[in-house]
Amino acid sequence: MSLATEVTTCRSCGDTRPRMFLSLGSTPIANRLVRADALDAVDPSFPLEVGFCETCALVQLTHVLPADQIFDEDYPYFSSFSDMLVRHAEKHVIDLIESRNLGPDSLVVEVASNDGYLLKAFIERGIPVLGIEPTPGPAAAAREVGVPTREEFFGAEVAQRLVDEGLRADVIIANNVMAHVPDLNSFVEGFSILLKDDGVVSVENPGLGAMLAHTEFDTVYHEHFCYFSTIAVEALMRRHGLALVGVTEFPELHGGTLRWRAARAGAASTVPNESVERTLAAERAAGLDSFERFGSFGAEVNELQTQLRALLTDLKAQGKTVAAYGAAAKGATLLNSSGITNEQLDFVVDRNVHKQGKYMPGARLPIVPPETLVERQPDYLLLLAWNVRNEIMAQQAEYASRGGKFIVPVPRPVVL
Repeated sequence: MSLATEVTTCRSCGDTRPRMFLSLGSTPIANRLVRADALDAVDPSFPLEVGFCETCALVQLTHVLPADQIFDEDYPYFSSFSDMLVRHAEKHVIDLIESRNLGPDSLVVEVASNDGYLLKAFIERGIPVLGIEPTPGPAAAAREVGVPTREEFFGAEVAQRLVDEGLRADVIIANNVMAHVPDLNSFVEGFSILLKDDGVVSVENPGLGAMLAHTEFDTVYHEHFCYFSTIAVEALMRRHGLALVGVTEFPELHGGTLRWRAARAGAASTVPNESVERTLAAERAAGLDSFERFGSFGAEVNELQTQLRALLTDLKAQGKTVAAYGAAAKGATLLNSSGITNEQLDFVVDRNVHKQGKYMPGARLPIVPPETLVERQPDYLLLLAWNVRNEIMAQQAEYASRGGKFIVPVPRPVVL
């Protein structure tokens, strides 16, 4: 029996069934890397389709897997391996301390705190913190660097338990997690329960507008239940007594990220700045509140995949060697939904030591350390983690100086 469950009502507003506009076929779980002793086993695969709620404009998967099948004890994502992400987090911390006047009597709670990469910057500045992280590996890494961390999934029940213990948050941070949440309403209700009356919630996720504009189809995988516009976020927050007070765009982060800030509706701090209405107006003008905008996305994705396969096939026909960089979930989606395997690529390099020695699901590409690049010097390097391409290309200057070329697959395959 398949673990995948078909979505029959919107996971935000509970209204109509999401209207499907993109199918990427049936793919393995993107972060379920394969151990060397399991190469003979067949990766289970599940439908990967995306739909649009015509009531509240939330974009979401039309089939979902249980969270514990995705975020297991082998979950391999550790934020600290991205220099860009660490720098972004440092700036975020400084901004919150200054704008919220945080001090030793404050409390910052981060949901999906991962390996503590962000919260430890608060600790270094004397601000009390609490991390909530459901995956064992990253949670253990956070504790090792001194970040108090509770190993569980966040929701209304957990938030109420914290309040019963006497904890209330001046700031709640949820970066790159709301898309991963199967029960959106419990998650956001948890914000409302745990937040102080004058507190603020800060949520970051890749923006839906950038996903459409740049054909970022590889952002889609089973781990991402939802894909957010400000329109959908505003409706979700409002349902739980919260109001958007600010929206900030980071075009270079994860292919285009939005940071939404929310406060308790009716509180003195709930004074939205002009960025909220400006962003909502821009999204409506771009058609993100209507299914019509999404109708052509599948064709755009198919064209990109065809171009990429043709490029890789042509390079192999010329006798060129091609490797890939970034054993990221988006890479698994790109490879498996595009039919790219170890026939087109030789290996994948990744800085994350927790991924090295394993294999990409489906495509079965070995994951090796970055040093392998200059040792084997492939002619071309496909940037699966194209969202941090500047960081990768800077780190691999020696590879480039020896004649190596980079392939960026999104929004259209190009050779640099």
